[in-house]
Amino acid sequence: MRYRTLGKSGIKVSEIGFGAWTIALDWWGKKVDDDEAIRMLKRAYDLGINFYETADLYGKGKSEKLIAQAFKDMRNDVVYSTKWGYDMYSAKQVGHSELPQKHNQEFLQFAISQSLDRLQTDYIDAYSLHNPKMDAIGNDTLFASLDYMVKKGTIKSHGVALGPAIGWKDEGLEAIEKRNITCLQTVYNILEQDPTRDFMQAAERRNVGIMVRVPDASGLLTGKVSTDTKFDKNDHRSFRKQEFIIEAMQKIENMRPLASSKGWNITELAIKFILSQKQISVVLPTMVSIEEIEMFASLSDGEYLNSAESAKVEEMYEKNFYVQTVAK
Repeated sequence: MRYRTLGKSGIKVSEIGFGAWTIALDWWGKKVDDDEAIRMLKRAYDLGINFYETADLYGKGKSEKLIAQAFKDMRNDVVYSTKWGYDMYSAKQVGHSELPQKHNQEFLQFAISQSLDRLQTDYIDAYSLHNPKMDAIGNDTLFASLDYMVKKGTIKSHGVALGPAIGWKDEGLEAIEKRNITCLQTVYNILEQDPTRDFMQAAERRNVGIMVRVPDASGLLTGKVSTDTKFDKNDHRSFRKQEFIIEAMQKIENMRPLASSKGWNITELAIKFILSQKQISVVLPTMVSIEEIEMFASLSDGEYLNSAESAKVEEMYEKNFYVQTVAK
Protein backbone atom coordinates (compact mmCIF):
# COMPACT_ATOMS: atom_id res chain seq x y z
CA MET A 1 0.00 0.00 0.00
CA ARG A 2 1.20 3.47 -0.91
CA TYR A 3 0.31 6.63 0.99
CA ARG A 4 -0.44 10.27 0.23
CA THR A 5 -1.14 13.42 2.23
CA LEU A 6 -4.71 14.57 2.82
CA GLY A 7 -4.48 18.09 1.46
CA LYS A 8 -3.03 20.70 3.78
CA SER A 9 -3.70 18.59 6.89
CA GLY A 10 -0.42 16.70 6.78
CA ILE A 11 -2.33 13.49 7.60
CA LYS A 12 -0.91 10.40 5.87
CA VAL A 13 -3.65 8.37 4.21
CA SER A 14 -3.62 5.13 2.23
CA GLU A 15 -4.27 5.53 -1.50
CA ILE A 16 -7.14 3.08 -1.14
CA GLY A 17 -9.56 3.87 1.67
CA PHE A 18 -12.46 1.97 3.18
CA GLY A 19 -15.88 3.49 2.47
CA ALA A 20 -17.76 2.13 5.46
CA TRP A 21 -21.31 2.82 4.37
CA THR A 22 -21.52 -0.71 2.97
CA ILE A 23 -21.14 -2.34 6.40
CA ALA A 24 -24.16 -0.53 7.81
CA LEU A 25 -26.57 -0.40 4.86
CA ASP A 26 -27.85 -2.96 2.35
CA TRP A 27 -27.79 -0.47 -0.51
CA TRP A 28 -25.33 -2.51 -2.60
CA GLY A 29 -27.23 -5.75 -2.94
CA LYS A 30 -25.74 -7.33 0.18
CA LYS A 31 -26.39 -7.09 3.89
CA VAL A 32 -23.11 -7.42 5.78
CA ASP A 33 -23.51 -8.83 9.29
CA ASP A 34 -21.54 -7.31 12.16
CA ASP A 35 -18.99 -10.12 12.51
CA GLU A 36 -18.20 -10.00 8.80
CA ALA A 37 -17.96 -6.20 8.95
CA ILE A 38 -15.33 -6.41 11.70
CA ARG A 39 -13.37 -9.00 9.69
CA MET A 40 -13.49 -6.75 6.64
CA LEU A 41 -12.26 -3.72 8.54
CA LYS A 42 -9.41 -5.65 10.14
CA ARG A 43 -8.38 -7.27 6.86
CA ALA A 44 -8.27 -3.84 5.25
CA TYR A 45 -5.96 -2.65 8.02
CA ASP A 46 -3.71 -5.70 7.59
CA LEU A 47 -3.39 -4.77 3.90
CA GLY A 48 -2.20 -1.27 4.78
CA ILE A 49 -5.50 0.62 4.53
CA ASN A 50 -5.50 3.23 7.30
CA PHE A 51 -8.30 5.53 6.09
CA TYR A 52 -11.88 4.76 7.16
CA GLU A 53 -14.59 6.99 5.74
CA THR A 54 -18.13 7.01 7.09
CA ALA A 55 -21.00 9.27 8.18
CA ASP A 56 -23.23 9.54 11.23
CA LEU A 57 -26.17 8.78 8.93
CA TYR A 58 -24.95 5.34 7.82
CA GLY A 59 -27.09 2.87 9.70
CA LYS A 60 -27.97 5.70 12.13
CA GLY A 61 -24.54 5.51 13.70
CA LYS A 62 -23.96 1.80 13.17
CA SER A 63 -21.03 2.27 10.78
CA GLU A 64 -19.21 4.52 13.24
CA LYS A 65 -19.77 2.03 16.06
CA LEU A 66 -18.42 -0.88 14.00
CA ILE A 67 -15.27 1.09 13.15
CA ALA A 68 -14.73 1.86 16.83
CA GLN A 69 -15.21 -1.80 17.72
CA ALA A 70 -12.75 -2.99 15.08
CA PHE A 71 -10.01 -0.56 16.05
CA LYS A 72 -10.35 -0.43 19.80
CA ASP A 73 -6.95 0.46 21.33
CA MET A 74 -5.60 1.25 17.82
CA ARG A 75 -6.81 4.84 17.49
CA ASN A 76 -3.43 6.34 16.63
CA ASP A 77 -2.91 3.80 13.83
CA VAL A 78 -6.03 4.69 11.84
CA VAL A 79 -7.55 7.78 10.26
CA TYR A 80 -11.23 8.49 10.87
CA SER A 81 -13.23 10.53 8.39
CA THR A 82 -16.91 11.07 9.07
CA LYS A 83 -19.68 13.37 7.88
CA TRP A 84 -22.54 15.28 9.46
CA GLY A 85 -25.50 17.50 8.64
CA TYR A 86 -28.57 15.28 8.27
CA ASP A 87 -31.06 15.26 11.13
CA MET A 88 -31.38 11.52 11.63
CA TYR A 89 -32.33 12.07 15.27
CA SER A 90 -35.79 13.59 14.83
CA ALA A 91 -36.74 12.44 11.32
CA LYS A 92 -37.17 8.96 9.85
CA GLN A 93 -35.56 8.06 6.54
CA VAL A 94 -37.70 6.02 4.16
CA GLY A 95 -35.69 4.13 1.54
CA HIS A 96 -33.26 6.51 -0.19
CA SER A 97 -35.24 9.64 0.61
CA GLU A 98 -33.24 12.62 1.82
CA LEU A 99 -33.55 13.63 5.45
CA PRO A 100 -33.80 17.28 6.55
CA GLN A 101 -30.42 19.00 6.72
CA LYS A 102 -29.17 21.06 9.64
CA HIS A 103 -25.86 22.55 8.63
CA ASN A 104 -25.81 25.09 11.45
CA GLN A 105 -23.61 25.84 14.44
CA GLU A 106 -25.97 24.41 17.06
CA PHE A 107 -26.45 21.10 15.25
CA LEU A 108 -22.70 20.90 14.58
CA GLN A 109 -21.98 20.85 18.31
CA PHE A 110 -24.57 18.14 18.89
CA ALA A 111 -23.58 16.01 15.90
CA ILE A 112 -19.87 15.95 16.67
CA SER A 113 -20.48 14.98 20.28
CA GLN A 114 -22.54 12.03 19.08
CA SER A 115 -19.94 10.91 16.52
CA LEU A 116 -17.10 11.20 19.04
CA ASP A 117 -19.07 9.00 21.40
CA ARG A 118 -19.89 6.37 18.77
CA LEU A 119 -16.32 6.32 17.45
CA GLN A 120 -14.99 6.13 21.04
CA THR A 121 -12.44 8.84 20.40
CA ASP A 122 -11.67 12.38 21.51
CA TYR A 123 -10.84 13.65 18.02
CA ILE A 124 -11.83 13.12 14.40
CA ASP A 125 -9.23 13.37 11.65
CA ALA A 126 -11.48 14.68 8.87
CA TYR A 127 -14.98 16.03 9.58
CA SER A 128 -17.04 16.93 6.51
CA LEU A 129 -20.36 18.56 5.76
CA HIS A 130 -22.57 15.90 4.17
CA ASN A 131 -24.04 17.01 0.83
CA PRO A 132 -24.24 20.72 1.73
CA LYS A 133 -26.16 23.20 -0.36
CA MET A 134 -24.83 26.64 -1.22
CA ASP A 135 -26.39 28.32 1.81
CA ALA A 136 -24.35 26.05 4.09
CA ILE A 137 -21.15 26.72 2.13
CA GLY A 138 -21.84 30.44 2.57
CA ASN A 139 -22.31 30.25 6.36
CA ASP A 140 -19.34 32.17 7.78
CA THR A 141 -20.21 31.40 11.39
CA LEU A 142 -20.38 27.68 10.71
CA PHE A 143 -16.96 27.53 9.09
CA ALA A 144 -15.47 29.72 11.81
CA SER A 145 -16.70 27.11 14.30
CA LEU A 146 -15.10 24.32 12.29
CA ASP A 147 -11.81 26.24 12.12
CA TYR A 148 -11.98 26.70 15.90
CA MET A 149 -12.52 22.97 16.37
CA VAL A 150 -9.31 22.35 14.43
CA LYS A 151 -7.46 24.85 16.64
CA LYS A 152 -8.87 23.19 19.76
CA GLY A 153 -7.98 19.69 18.53
CA THR A 154 -11.50 18.26 18.42
CA ILE A 155 -10.98 17.69 14.72
CA LYS A 156 -7.72 17.67 12.79
CA SER A 157 -9.29 18.98 9.60
CA HIS A 158 -12.63 19.62 7.95
CA GLY A 159 -14.03 19.24 4.47
CA VAL A 160 -17.06 18.98 2.23
CA ALA A 161 -18.64 15.86 0.73
CA LEU A 162 -20.68 16.62 -2.37
CA GLY A 163 -23.91 14.95 -3.46
CA PRO A 164 -24.52 14.91 -7.23
CA ALA A 165 -28.25 15.51 -7.11
CA ILE A 166 -28.03 17.91 -4.16
CA GLY A 167 -25.00 20.17 -4.42
CA TRP A 168 -22.36 19.77 -7.07
CA LYS A 169 -20.06 21.91 -9.18
CA ASP A 170 -20.79 25.37 -7.80
CA GLU A 171 -20.77 24.14 -4.21
CA GLY A 172 -17.46 22.36 -4.73
CA LEU A 173 -15.69 25.33 -6.28
CA GLU A 174 -17.05 27.72 -3.65
CA ALA A 175 -15.89 25.45 -0.83
CA ILE A 176 -12.40 25.08 -2.31
CA GLU A 177 -11.95 28.78 -3.06
CA LYS A 178 -13.66 30.40 -0.08
CA ARG A 179 -13.33 27.96 2.81
CA ASN A 180 -10.37 26.59 4.74
CA ILE A 181 -11.19 22.99 3.88
CA THR A 182 -8.63 20.21 3.75
CA CYS A 183 -10.58 17.76 1.62
CA LEU A 184 -13.38 17.52 -0.91
CA GLN A 185 -15.24 14.25 -1.49
CA THR A 186 -16.83 13.77 -4.89
CA VAL A 187 -17.92 11.20 -7.47
CA TYR A 188 -15.16 10.65 -10.02
CA ASN A 189 -14.41 7.82 -12.38
CA ILE A 190 -13.17 7.27 -15.91
CA LEU A 191 -16.75 7.39 -17.24
CA GLU A 192 -17.86 10.36 -15.11
CA GLN A 193 -15.01 12.85 -14.97
CA ASP A 194 -17.07 16.01 -14.55
CA PRO A 195 -17.35 18.15 -12.53
CA THR A 196 -14.27 16.85 -10.70
CA ARG A 197 -12.04 17.94 -13.58
CA ASP A 198 -13.12 21.49 -12.76
CA PHE A 199 -11.98 21.04 -9.16
CA MET A 200 -8.45 19.82 -9.88
CA GLN A 201 -6.70 23.11 -10.61
CA ALA A 202 -8.38 24.99 -7.77
CA ALA A 203 -7.72 22.11 -5.36
CA GLU A 204 -4.03 22.08 -6.27
CA ARG A 205 -3.75 25.84 -5.79
CA ARG A 206 -5.50 25.69 -2.39
CA ASN A 207 -3.89 22.40 -1.31
CA VAL A 208 -7.20 20.58 -0.97
CA GLY A 209 -7.08 16.79 -1.20
CA ILE A 210 -9.77 15.08 -3.24
CA MET A 211 -11.47 11.95 -1.91
CA VAL A 212 -12.95 9.91 -4.73
CA ARG A 213 -16.12 7.90 -4.32
CA VAL A 214 -17.86 5.70 -6.92
CA PRO A 215 -14.52 5.12 -8.72
CA ASP A 216 -15.96 1.95 -10.28
CA ALA A 217 -19.05 3.69 -11.74
CA SER A 218 -21.43 1.64 -9.58
CA GLY A 219 -19.85 -1.66 -10.60
CA LEU A 220 -19.72 -1.07 -14.34
CA LEU A 221 -15.92 -0.85 -14.27
CA THR A 222 -15.50 -4.03 -12.23
CA GLY A 223 -17.66 -6.21 -14.46
CA LYS A 224 -20.23 -6.65 -11.68
CA VAL A 225 -22.89 -4.79 -13.66
CA SER A 226 -24.03 -5.31 -17.24
CA THR A 227 -27.02 -4.40 -19.38
CA ASP A 228 -28.76 -7.54 -18.08
CA THR A 229 -28.28 -6.77 -14.39
CA LYS A 230 -31.49 -6.37 -12.42
CA PHE A 231 -31.37 -4.40 -9.17
CA ASP A 232 -33.57 -4.63 -6.12
CA LYS A 233 -35.45 -1.38 -5.53
CA ASN A 234 -33.40 -0.84 -2.35
CA ASP A 235 -30.10 -1.17 -4.24
CA HIS A 236 -28.46 2.22 -4.70
CA ARG A 237 -27.52 1.29 -8.27
CA SER A 238 -31.17 1.06 -9.30
CA PHE A 239 -30.99 4.81 -9.93
CA ARG A 240 -28.70 4.22 -12.91
CA LYS A 241 -30.68 4.62 -16.11
CA GLN A 242 -30.57 1.77 -18.61
CA GLU A 243 -29.42 4.16 -21.35
CA PHE A 244 -26.38 5.10 -19.26
CA ILE A 245 -25.49 1.44 -18.70
CA ILE A 246 -25.84 0.53 -22.40
CA GLU A 247 -23.65 3.42 -23.46
CA ALA A 248 -21.13 2.74 -20.69
CA MET A 249 -20.64 -0.85 -21.83
CA GLN A 250 -19.75 0.40 -25.31
CA LYS A 251 -17.30 2.91 -23.87
CA ILE A 252 -15.67 0.19 -21.79
CA GLU A 253 -15.05 -1.87 -24.92
CA ASN A 254 -13.29 1.12 -26.47
CA MET A 255 -11.05 1.41 -23.40
CA ARG A 256 -9.79 -2.17 -23.65
CA PRO A 257 -6.92 -1.50 -26.10
CA LEU A 258 -5.39 1.05 -23.71
CA ALA A 259 -5.84 -1.27 -20.74
CA SER A 260 -4.34 -4.18 -22.66
CA SER A 261 -1.35 -2.09 -23.73
CA LYS A 262 -0.52 -1.72 -20.02
CA GLY A 263 -1.26 -5.35 -19.21
CA TRP A 264 -4.28 -4.32 -17.15
CA ASN A 265 -7.93 -5.22 -17.01
CA ILE A 266 -10.63 -2.52 -17.00
CA THR A 267 -10.82 -2.33 -13.20
CA GLU A 268 -7.08 -1.75 -13.01
CA LEU A 269 -7.29 0.95 -15.66
CA ALA A 270 -10.18 2.63 -13.85
CA ILE A 271 -8.45 2.86 -10.46
CA LYS A 272 -4.98 3.58 -11.79
CA PHE A 273 -6.33 6.38 -14.00
CA ILE A 274 -7.56 8.10 -10.83
CA LEU A 275 -4.36 7.43 -8.88
CA SER A 276 -2.32 8.89 -11.74
CA GLN A 277 -3.49 12.33 -10.65
CA LYS A 278 -1.56 13.95 -7.84
CA GLN A 279 -4.47 15.94 -6.42
CA ILE A 280 -6.29 12.73 -5.51
CA SER A 281 -5.60 11.88 -1.88
CA VAL A 282 -7.62 8.71 -1.49
CA VAL A 283 -9.89 6.46 -3.56
CA LEU A 284 -12.93 4.89 -1.89
CA PRO A 285 -14.10 1.82 -3.84
CA THR A 286 -17.36 0.18 -2.88
CA MET A 287 -16.34 -3.04 -1.14
CA VAL A 288 -18.66 -5.67 0.31
CA SER A 289 -16.29 -8.62 0.71
CA ILE A 290 -12.77 -9.42 1.83
CA GLU A 291 -11.97 -10.54 -1.73
CA GLU A 292 -12.87 -7.09 -3.06
CA ILE A 293 -10.80 -5.40 -0.36
CA GLU A 294 -7.79 -7.49 -1.32
CA MET A 295 -8.27 -6.78 -5.01
CA PHE A 296 -8.58 -3.02 -4.65
CA ALA A 297 -5.73 -2.80 -2.13
CA SER A 298 -3.42 -4.54 -4.60
CA LEU A 299 -3.94 -1.73 -7.13
CA SER A 300 -2.02 0.76 -5.00
CA ASP A 301 1.39 -0.12 -6.44
CA GLY A 302 2.73 3.05 -8.06
CA GLU A 303 2.32 1.64 -11.58
CA TYR A 304 -0.02 4.23 -13.03
CA LEU A 305 -0.62 6.12 -16.27
CA ASN A 306 2.01 8.54 -17.51
CA SER A 307 0.99 12.08 -18.50
CA ALA A 308 0.52 11.18 -22.19
CA GLU A 309 -1.69 8.20 -21.32
CA SER A 310 -3.76 10.27 -18.90
CA ALA A 311 -4.20 12.90 -21.60
CA LYS A 312 -5.34 10.17 -23.98
CA VAL A 313 -8.04 9.09 -21.53
CA GLU A 314 -9.23 12.68 -21.18
CA GLU A 315 -9.33 13.03 -24.96
CA MET A 316 -11.40 9.87 -25.23
CA TYR A 317 -13.73 11.18 -22.54
CA GLU A 318 -14.23 14.46 -24.37
CA LYS A 319 -15.10 12.46 -27.50
CA ASN A 320 -17.51 10.27 -25.51
CA PHE A 321 -15.11 7.33 -25.99
CA TYR A 322 -16.14 7.36 -29.65
CA VAL A 323 -19.65 6.16 -28.79
CA GLN A 324 -22.83 7.65 -30.17
CA THR A 325 -25.14 8.77 -27.40
CA VAL A 326 -28.01 6.38 -26.79
CA ALA A 327 -31.37 7.94 -27.61
CA LYS A 328 -33.59 8.41 -24.57
